[in-house]
Amino acid sequence: MENSSPAKNDSRAADAHRLGPEALGAEDLRVFEEIEAWRKGESTADDEKMKAAYHVDKELAFRDSYQPPHPTILILHASVGSGHRSAAIAIAQELCDLRDRQLPAFPDGRPLDPGTRVVVSDILAWGDHVFDGNKTATSFTGKTRPLYDLTWRYTFTGRALWGQGTFLNYVMWRKFTRYIGHIKPLAVIATHIMGANMAAGARTICKQSYPLVCVPTDYETEGLWPHKAADVFCVGNESMAETLRARHIADERIRITGIPTRIDFRRSYDTAQVRERFGLPADKKIVLALAGATLPQPYVIFRQTLETVIPAFADHPDLHLVMVCGKDADYTAHVRDLCAEHGLANVTVLEYVNGMASLMAASDVIVTKSGGLTVTECLVSSTPMILVGRAYGQEKVNVNMLTNAGAAIHVTTARELVSQIDLIDRHPERLSSMVVNANLLRRPNAAHDIARTTLELTALPADKVQHVVVTKKLAWTLFNFYWGDKPAHIR
Repeated sequence: MENSSPAKNDSRAADAHRLGPEALGAEDLRVFEEIEAWRKGESTADDEKMKAAYHVDKELAFRDSYQPPHPTILILHASVGSGHRSAAIAIAQELCDLRDRQLPAFPDGRPLDPGTRVVVSDILAWGDHVFDGNKTATSFTGKTRPLYDLTWRYTFTGRALWGQGTFLNYVMWRKFTRYIGHIKPLAVIATHIMGANMAAGARTICKQSYPLVCVPTDYETEGLWPHKAADVFCVGNESMAETLRARHIADERIRITGIPTRIDFRRSYDTAQVRERFGLPADKKIVLALAGATLPQPYVIFRQTLETVIPAFADHPDLHLVMVCGKDADYTAHVRDLCAEHGLANVTVLEYVNGMASLMAASDVIVTKSGGLTVTECLVSSTPMILVGRAYGQEKVNVNMLTNAGAAIHVTTARELVSQIDLIDRHPERLSSMVVNANLLRRPNAAHDIARTTLELTALPADKVQHVVVTKKLAWTLFNFYWGDKPAHIR
């Protein structure tokens, strides 16, 4: 197959700027769904037009001769909650900034190709069976949470580890594997284990050599990351690095970057202006409660706890509660009715918020669950936290890390939460000490450092992408586990 014409090259370069990373991901998925339907005879598309438009034929294999005119950096997340996606977008923002401003990007000082496509894609959408990641994740909540904690912390994050496999690439993610074979990415960054494993398998099957960068979005790493296949792990702190070392990950493959947050969390905000924008008092301490969620089930108990505590704000006129209820209109109406019933004037109820970073920065304390991205956003915003609810799995690690450092308070019941609010009202100096401790943990430049690390790993020539062929026997890659040492932090 021949490369595209110069005019088409220019068009694709323009698309890399005109479309955002997620829009490019959606467009790539649409194109390959169309190609798959055509290949299977489920489409009436004209063969010659398909070949001319997409440089493919019906015998499209995992490896083809097409050379893309511009490189693609692919960032994979999974639609399991919102944290993995937020981290992916944060990294994409940094890469786009390097590209658009033509800043030195590679170790030799060269900038990115102006036409570089920075693509953010949900790996779950590429499967032959597209399932709801949020719904699946909800099955690990409620009564099953202790079981999830057991497997997450003892077995899979212990010594039996996943090295790399290609089984799912052949069985469920064939379309994604063909996609990798065709776009020949410059690099792949994964913020979820599924994306990392599919990228590792596709790299082997397609005989490519792009670097694979793994970015866990909690303050511990589970055992299902493709440890042997990853070129580098970008982790949140030294504790995570200690876990990886026990899994035979060499120090040169570990970078302590922090967890990436979107660029708006690193900006400075005028507190008075932000409060005026949201209609909040300038002379009171703002208690921000984050009750909106992509995953509703884990927030059931959290919301019940908050509802019990809301009436207590009648006894704290110097505090002002801001409830963010997200896109759940019914819950928003319910909370507003509850506030009206108790005649509370010092409570503001918001739906979905544009400008969450500014609101968090203008708050004095944030009441939230212990998800990895949320607590990292609080750290980067220099805002102390009250973490609510029993924590399992990775969230328990997040809680332990933050409370041990004195950057957060953890409560499990409504009575405990009321007690902590009373203490904050009487002793506001507690918040000041928590801010100092939080600032010792914050790594606001994590997304930038991950982008730089990724580009350091690439060996992109000045004129085009040139992948080195990697050979590996298939028999060793269908299933691949290995045995590590006992991690320092295993329970």
